Amino acid sequence: MRADPNPEHIMQVGLGFWASKALLSAIEMGLFTELARRPEGGDALQDRLGLHPRSSRDFLDALVALGFLEREGGMYRNTPSTDLFLDRQKPSYIGGVLEMANHRLYPFWGNLTEGLRTGQLQNEAKAGEMPFFEALYADPARLQQFLGAMTGLSHGANLAIAGQFPWQEHETFVDLGTAQGDLAVQIVLANDHLRGIGFDLPEVAPVFEDFIEHHGVSDRLRFVGGDFFADELPKADVVLMGHILHDWGLDEKRLLIGKAYDALPEGGALIVYESIIDDDRSENAFGLLMSLNMLIETEHGFDYTAADCVGWMTDAGFSTTRTEHLVGPDSMVIGLK
Repeated sequence: MRADPNPEHIMQVGLGFWASKALLSAIEMGLFTELARRPEGGDALQDRLGLHPRSSRDFLDALVALGFLEREGGMYRNTPSTDLFLDRQKPSYIGGVLEMANHRLYPFWGNLTEGLRTGQLQNEAKAGEMPFFEALYADPARLQQFLGAMTGLSHGANLAIAGQFPWQEHETFVDLGTAQGDLAVQIVLANDHLRGIGFDLPEVAPVFEDFIEHHGVSDRLRFVGGDFFADELPKADVVLMGHILHDWGLDEKRLLIGKAYDALPEGGALIVYESIIDDDRSENAFGLLMSLNMLIETEHGFDYTAADCVGWMTDAGFSTTRTEHLVGPDSMVIGLK
C-alpha cells in the first residue's frame, strides 16, 4: 500500500542549508579540533570559541542532534568520524574543502537560479575579479592549502584505485592534474614494482615534491610540469585523470581523452574517475549536484555518466571499456588501447 504523501522530505531538503551552515561554522571556528584535545563543557567551549551565550547551547546541541558531536553529563566530545576527519591536526582532515565551501561556494550557490537561467558561471569571475584558480596558483600558501583539501576529498577513491586496478600488468603511470600527489603516492605504496609521474602546472611542483618525500617515495615518483592542453602528455602504461574532465566542455573532454590515447602504448589503459553520474541519471545525487557546481565554477564544465565517458573513449579509439565503483559517489571508467 502506498504511503500518503507528506512534506517531511521536502522540508528537510528545502531547509537543508540550516544544518549545512551549522557544520561549516563549526569547522570554521575549529570546534572539532578543540574537542580532539579533550572533551569540554558548554561554558568552556563558549569562552574558547567566542560564542555568545544566547545561542551557544543551541548551536552545540544542534550538532549533537545532527550526529556531529556526542554529549554526556554536560560534556561535549567529537564522534569517531568528526574526530578523524575534522581535526585540523590529523592527516585525515577533510575540512579544507568544506572551509572552501563555506567561504566561497556557500554564497555563490545563492545565485544558482541565475546560473540556471543564463548558463553562466557565478563565482569571482562573474564580477570581473581574477578567476579563483588563477589567483590560487599565484599564491603558494593558498595553493598548498587547497591541494591538501583536494587530497582529503579524494583519498578514499585513491586507495580504492591503488588496490582494485590490475597494476601487476603495468610498470609505469602518469597522473594528470596530480595536485598534491596522493593518488600517485597510494598507487606506488600498494604496488612495489611501479614508477610514476605527477603532471600538473609548474607551480604545483614544490607541494608535490614535499608530499612524496614525506611519504618516502621520492625514488619512484617524479614531477613533470606542463599544461595538458598545450603540451604533449608524458608516455606511460597507464594515464589517470581524477576530477579533471568535469572542469571542461565537451570539446575539451574529447581532446584530453584523445591526448591520453596518443600517450599510451598498445595494451595501455586510461582511468577516468570522479563522481560519475549513474546512467539512468536518477541515483547519484552527489554527481548531479557536482555538475551544478561546475555550472557555478566553470564556463563550460559538466559532470557525465559512465555511458557518456565510454562513448568518448570509444570514439578516441579505445577498444575495450569498463566501469567500476570506487567509494561513495565516485566511480572509474577504464579504457584499454
